[in-house]
Amino acid sequence: MSSSANSALEAAKRKTNEAVQTAKSTIQETPEVLTKAAENPAKATQDFLHTPFMRAALPFINGGIAGMTATTVIQPVDMIKVRIQLAGEGAAGGPKPTPIGVARDIIAKGKVLDLYTGLTAGLLRQAVYTTARLGFFDTFMKSLTKRAKEKGTKVGFGERAGAGLAAGGLAAMIGNPADLALIRMQSDGLKPLAERANYKSVVDALLRISRNEGITALWAGCFPTVVRAMALNFGQLAFFSEAKSQLAPYNLSPQTKTLTASAIAGFFASFFSLPFDFVKTRLQKQTKAPDGTFPYKGMFDCFQKVARQEGLLRFYRGFGTYYVRIAPHA
Repeated sequence: MSSSANSALEAAKRKTNEAVQTAKSTIQETPEVLTKAAENPAKATQDFLHTPFMRAALPFINGGIAGMTATTVIQPVDMIKVRIQLAGEGAAGGPKPTPIGVARDIIAKGKVLDLYTGLTAGLLRQAVYTTARLGFFDTFMKSLTKRAKEKGTKVGFGERAGAGLAAGGLAAMIGNPADLALIRMQSDGLKPLAERANYKSVVDALLRISRNEGITALWAGCFPTVVRAMALNFGQLAFFSEAKSQLAPYNLSPQTKTLTASAIAGFFASFFSLPFDFVKTRLQKQTKAPDGTFPYKGMFDCFQKVARQEGLLRFYRGFGTYYVRIAPHA
């Protein structure tokens, strides 16, 4: 046997012995680790949270929990926002509903809990969309911050905006089916009783839509949804980071800085994204007519028809309601 073969054999034996010793050591230490975890669960939890896997996963987990909590609070506002956007469709004049009037009408026709119609879809949407959106944004920002530190510079507004746009667009594509189900559930009450789908839950909505209209129907309105998400994230995440950066020199508490930055970010997010949110709602609500056609062929067709038939200001109808909906998420 050659010297090189002997060397390789000895190296393999050495590695095997090391692996066995490591395994024995781990087995011997396991009871001690479990005992320490039982005696001090808080420290064990902290150790677990600081593992590389959890450090990478926490931005996504925190984002999802934050989004779902906000949705639970503002779901009635979202319901009212959708009804306002769908009122007077195709007419230049038509009704000019107010948030209070819409809420009163929904309650009068059913019950207070009808304001929470589509909550399961809203929660699923946040579990998917916000988890991915904030997780991607945080991951992108960490990468940008690390690169800037290596170059001896700071992350600029343009880089924050780019991270927000990319995070929003990616997350919107993933969350579009849940978003579609939410709009369908919230708009169902506007149809005559005989035509209502009466979805029982988001799962029921997703299954019936995919079965009756095809699986691709779950991505109806995906283009404006992605553009809306990018516009919203540009306003929300980029301006939030920028506002906090600008407020840093002032002697304000962390909570005050966060709330002030959220209010500023919420305004810009609403301003940039509301027209796309409006079109998204119209496209996701529409269903085929008896002749097999749709009211709108796509995002640009919807923009043109609404601008021509209902006026440009229709895209910003319900801005106050939309802002109230967006600010808690910021």
